[in-house]
Amino acid sequence: MNTTASKLPPLATLGPFIALLLACGFFALQSDRFLSAQNFALILQQVMVVGVIAIGQTLVILTAGIDLSCGMVMALGGIVMTKVASDYGLSAPVAIACGMAVTTLFGMVNGLLVTKVKLPPFIVTLGTLNIAFAATQLYSGAQTITDIPGGMTVLGNTFQVGGTAVVWGALLMLALYVAMWFFLRETAPGRHIYAVGNNPEATRLTGIPTDRVLLFVYMLAGVFYGIAALLSVARTGAGDPNAGQTENLDAISAVVLGGTSLFGGRGVIL
Repeated sequence: MNTTASKLPPLATLGPFIALLLACGFFALQSDRFLSAQNFALILQQVMVVGVIAIGQTLVILTAGIDLSCGMVMALGGIVMTKVASDYGLSAPVAIACGMAVTTLFGMVNGLLVTKVKLPPFIVTLGTLNIAFAATQLYSGAQTITDIPGGMTVLGNTFQVGGTAVVWGALLMLALYVAMWFFLRETAPGRHIYAVGNNPEATRLTGIPTDRVLLFVYMLAGVFYGIAALLSVARTGAGDPNAGQTENLDAISAVVLGGTSLFGGRGVIL
């Protein structure tokens, strides 16, 4: 079955990298600091939140779906983490678990509506986007939450590599990309994701439970939105109810520019 990333047309695989190399070459000519280690470390720090959201978005798009709710679900997760820690004095690990439970729950709701109610992913996630936005504003009182335990900002701290300050959160993002690259290429569940996106009916006839695969994908995407929420809190030191308003489009753009087809079944995580 034509379900693996190796079946991608060469241009779809190499095109984004060629464009990236050309862009890097242009900016390198404009400034001798562009290719410095410090600049790359700063770029990683700036993109780590959207980068992790894009992992979850990639999984959804590989199944020929789309998740418009990703940014606001991430924002809600960050508000839940910081709010329960601030109001109830919960420790950082417990508060983080609460936030990630909420983002995973939203993923489960998305998955159930897509698989059981048979609603289009666009409509489903547009609805949950608005629900997440309303919940974020109501629960936070539209106020930024800054009274949080120090444990929530650990991933915003830096460590030195050859005199360059690198954020721990950026290192986590890179590790997640490597892990998901291995998952999609080398495991049966990863190949099932490609199969569902490529031809869901044929996949179902082979005995693969397509509904379970889709539900798993949306819930796993919710987990990644929760991790992104933690990185957002760690980077800013606060829970921001206005975060996530553009991250959905940023993440979708990153996924498409990275070579993943919006029609599903084709794409790579790295």
